[in-house]
Amino acid sequence: MHPTPVHPTPVRPTEKEPLWRDVIGDVLRRERLGQGRTLKDVSEAARISMPYLSELERGHKEASSEVIAAGARALGLSLADLLSLAHTELTRHAQQSTQPRQGDIRLAA
Repeated sequence: MHPTPVHPTPVRPTEKEPLWRDVIGDVLRRERLGQGRTLKDVSEAARISMPYLSELERGHKEASSEVIAAGARALGLSLADLLSLAHTELTRHAQQSTQPRQGDIRLAA
């Protein structure tokens, strides 16, 4: 007799989680703007077309790992840096989606 597998109960956040491409795009855009750099400058440094980088920053493209790494390097980020910033972004989103918003009604059991 085999033991019954135990599956964790899925967490149901109040808001839809962002897509990976949205998080990466937000991080890349925020870093670029924080450095005061233009799309043209970063796209040339990353050897990515400017329209493609723009689409990537807006979360409209599912970029390959090579393109993501090139974009990060062009901004002086390692993949570990990019992942850490994305983690921070996801953590912030998770905290916001579980906090009650003004006007929400919570009932106690």
